[in-house]
Amino acid sequence: MKVNRAIRAPTVRVIGPDGAQLGIMGSKDALKRAESMGLDLVEVASNTTPPVCRIIDYGKYRYQQTKKEKESKKAQHQIKVKEIKVKPNIDVHDFQTKEKRAREFIEKGLKVRVTCMFRGREMLHMDLGTKVMQKMCEDLSDVASVEMPMKQMGRMITLVLSPMSKKK
Repeated sequence: MKVNRAIRAPTVRVIGPDGAQLGIMGSKDALKRAESMGLDLVEVASNTTPPVCRIIDYGKYRYQQTKKEKESKKAQHQIKVKEIKVKPNIDVHDFQTKEKRAREFIEKGLKVRVTCMFRGREMLHMDLGTKVMQKMCEDLSDVASVEMPMKQMGRMITLVLSPMSKKK
């Protein structure tokens, strides 16, 4: 965005501070008029012929632009994914604790990635890890649905649970 002396076009269409059209004039004349009002000449549409410029307070204009950008970012809803890690030989109470934590995340509206990690000789018993993951799915089936089914990647099995839609 070009301001004041950075505007190189020989003629510009000028819009006043109140939004009224002041007409087409030379860029130097438009700059003099803006300076006499104590404001800035800002190019708002450079791809038209002649370019459109407004006489406004540039600092105030930039402040309002950043304020609008922040408001639009607030309106965006970002979905976060929380991760719960389990082992294939997890104890009952430990499993219940992990399940309870996953339930809390899902009730808050967050997605949960459940990861079962294998180390050493545990790789021989992949079926135990699969059972743990299936039990997690069954226990959370009242609040969550499986978004991404179980997938084995190297020494891990992962699945993603997402909260059920509120319409159901």
